[in-house]
Amino acid sequence: MKTKESDLKYFKAKNRVEKLKKFYNHLAVYIIVNLIITGFKVSQNLDSWDSFINEFLTINVLSSWTVWGLFLIIHFISVMFLHGWEERKIEEYMSKDYQKKTLN
Repeated sequence: MKTKESDLKYFKAKNRVEKLKKFYNHLAVYIIVNLIITGFKVSQNLDSWDSFINEFLTINVLSSWTVWGLFLIIHFISVMFLHGWEERKIEEYMSKDYQKKTLN
């Protein structure tokens, strides 16, 4: 049973690291793509520093940051706070399989 427990702990840790890696990749893509989009949108009307600030704060520029940012927050919450549910289900199924094997 000890090897099953250590295998389960390893599987949980590996799964958690993979989810964190996907979140960090999502965050990096979010930043890079939005910087590029913002650069293109702002550079079209760039006359002075004041026009840069005015163009940067338009809904046209901020909408991509905001909408995608909301999805990024949902992804963050699912990775950081909802992992307990998945672990409980894995343990439930593993214990059912173990009980079936011990009964047979």
